[in-house]
Amino acid sequence: MGSKSEKAVPIVDIIIASPEPISNIIEANGTVIASEYVELRPEVSGRLTYLNVPEGKYITQGTLIARVNDADLRAQIAKSNVQLELAQITTDRYKKLLDINGLNQADYDAALNQVNGLKADIVYTQALIDKTIIKAPFSGVVGLRNVSPGAYVSATTVIATMQQTKQVKIDFTLPDMYGNTIKTGTVVTVEVDAATKETRKAVIIATEPGANTDTRNLKVRALLQGGTPNPGAFVKVSIDAGQRRSSIKVPASCIIPDDKNNQVVLVKNGKASFVNIKTGVREASNVEVLQGISVGDSVVVTGVLFARPKNPVQVRSVKKLQDIESENAAK
Repeated sequence: MGSKSEKAVPIVDIIIASPEPISNIIEANGTVIASEYVELRPEVSGRLTYLNVPEGKYITQGTLIARVNDADLRAQIAKSNVQLELAQITTDRYKKLLDINGLNQADYDAALNQVNGLKADIVYTQALIDKTIIKAPFSGVVGLRNVSPGAYVSATTVIATMQQTKQVKIDFTLPDMYGNTIKTGTVVTVEVDAATKETRKAVIIATEPGANTDTRNLKVRALLQGGTPNPGAFVKVSIDAGQRRSSIKVPASCIIPDDKNNQVVLVKNGKASFVNIKTGVREASNVEVLQGISVGDSVVVTGVLFARPKNPVQVRSVKKLQDIESENAAK
């Protein structure tokens, strides 16, 4: 019976918790976005009578891109202008009669009201005509054309996209615990090309006023200084969080994730003790532990899955954190 009991005891390796230097560089994943971006859509439905989408070309603000058929609206304005001319003549005649008391005030007011009403109709119809015209809202590069001349379009039809890419922005997120580190004007480093490791500087221009309630992350926007990577591209952002400090670190592989808490296994008096921890900075293979582990604690780093709460464990060796990092790098 004794031999079976001994065989049942899990064999584990441990590290002794001690203060380790924590990197002051925070890394985050970012996305390149254009400084301005718009989907060009018509405001009204109708047939395209004019289409000028110079794909991939730079155009200036106000350039006419498309026009929807407005023949009926222009006919309406022409009709209103004829009616307005007649109404104006009538009003002028009534005014002369009113001056010599040859007409009562009510008749003159009715004629004047008709003139003002026709003028308002013309302004309204002109506003509808303006909605049939699509112009470049800013200077930038036009994307690919999605429709053909003569096509019937509606407000849901994207004729093309347009972007301003002379200077791009970088959007990235960080845990809200770094809220005090991220300030407007802070310079960050952006790796714009993973293959060549090319980097550029970017200046933080704004942050969301509050953290996302689902992820507890802050959204940050920076303006890239030099270089024009394609909008939508993935980049890595590095932020200097300040002075280096020391804290307890454990290998990420020894942390047991839970629905509410993260746990690690400690060896106390020869038995496994599961404790909840609060984590901080994450490095390539290690995680900072802010709460739950004290200096000198024996932390299980291998054989974690075989350990059971308050059951005996057999310590095979005491490893160093640097040795585990080297082993993970070799894998």
